[in-house]
Amino acid sequence: MQPDKELKEQILELIPQQAPFRFVDEILEVDGDRIVGTYRFKEDEFFYPGHFPGVPITPGVILIETMAQTGAVGHGIYLMMQKGMSLDEIKSQATVFSLADQVEFFTMVPPGARVIVTGEKMFYRRGALRSSVTMASEDGKPICRGILTGTGVRLNG
Repeated sequence: MQPDKELKEQILELIPQQAPFRFVDEILEVDGDRIVGTYRFKEDEFFYPGHFPGVPITPGVILIETMAQTGAVGHGIYLMMQKGMSLDEIKSQATVFSLADQVEFFTMVPPGARVIVTGEKMFYRRGALRSSVTMASEDGKPICRGILTGTGVRLNG
């Protein structure tokens, strides 16, 4: 059974990354094994003027971050909620990268493109979530993929 819209919006509110470094617009699906989210790269993102002048493309590190914010952070928040963690406990933590492995890029992402990110849980234990994450264009063409691991750490001490 899919969570309701209110729960999906709550997950978005709990993702600690904020503008201009927030790369999740919407959670479409989420359950204990999988999450699907979207992001549209705005024409005026802060990185386009320098990457590359006159021919802007989305940097690979931003694509990885986009995959992580849905596939590791957003899904991790859902899993913490399912384990019964309070909202205050969740807010006191952030998910940081501990591993990005087997990352492959298949095509470039121009300004204005909307991407679909799908994360599939490989394991979740002791505060670490490893996921196989893919990014595709709106028409389903693969953009990139990788195995990402995030670990929850306490903020402010």
